[in-house]
Amino acid sequence: MNPRLRRLNADYQRVAALFREHPRIRLLAAEGTPPEKYTFELRAKGLVKEGDGPLRVSMAHRTEVFLPIDYPRRPPFCRMTTPVFHPNIDPAKICIGDHWSAGQSLDQLLVRIAEMICYQSYNVQSPLNAEAAAWAEQNMANLPLEEFDFAGSL
Repeated sequence: MNPRLRRLNADYQRVAALFREHPRIRLLAAEGTPPEKYTFELRAKGLVKEGDGPLRVSMAHRTEVFLPIDYPRRPPFCRMTTPVFHPNIDPAKICIGDHWSAGQSLDQLLVRIAEMICYQSYNVQSPLNAEAAAWAEQNMANLPLEEFDFAGSL
């Protein structure tokens, strides 16, 4: 078995085991043999803004993770399938590039995304969502939205 297939198998075994009992991160679907596309549910206190409406709090979020052909050298492609108001998340992409290394595991990536949703992690210097970046700068005293230790439950 080549190194990529070993890594894909190891990632699947790890996320299936770790997120089976995790209180806030759940594996909903894995596609491929071995899996190269995942869907996760993340229960984290996040913000949602739809259209010109006001910000509202949401605890239920879904994300998709696609593993490219040159994974793990190149980072996974991640996107939210539910709206999230965050400086480093837009409808088509989650910016994980600054945080990715080939040695990082898929479960660590999901913890990072959950931390992003509740503003434990954000970067206003190079935002995907300028409106959310401006909001974060104006509301830093109220962040993060929650202090849950997502990694501590692994």
